[in-house]
Amino acid sequence: MKQLQAYGSLAGRILIAAIFVMSGAGKIAGFEQTVGYIASKGLPMASLAAIAAIVVELGGGILLIVGWKARWAAAAMMLFTLMAAVLFHDFWAAGADAAQNQMIHFMKNISMAGGLLFVIIHGSGALSLEKNA
Repeated sequence: MKQLQAYGSLAGRILIAAIFVMSGAGKIAGFEQTVGYIASKGLPMASLAAIAAIVVELGGGILLIVGWKARWAAAAMMLFTLMAAVLFHDFWAAGADAAQNQMIHFMKNISMAGGLLFVIIHGSGALSLEKNA
């Protein structure tokens, strides 16, 4: 059971973090498009917001994978994810043709926030730099 918990925690952290690491890397590769998308939502300081998103997604994702400051990384990622759900996946304001897609993305973000909350509460596990079981 102890091995299952250790390897399960590691696998869980990797699975949760994968989407963030990929998304953060994608924001670097398509920085101008990311800034444009943020600006299109009417948010101020779109370039700074894009940089912050990259730091949270890529930096937080890597910290989560290796299990160092995982609770703090997960907390930042959870807040970021909940904000992104509300600001970028507002299905309640989308047209009929986009509402279902936006609701799926909204619920995906809510689900990811739940996984991150689990890390905040239980820590990174034994197979991590912090080794907190």
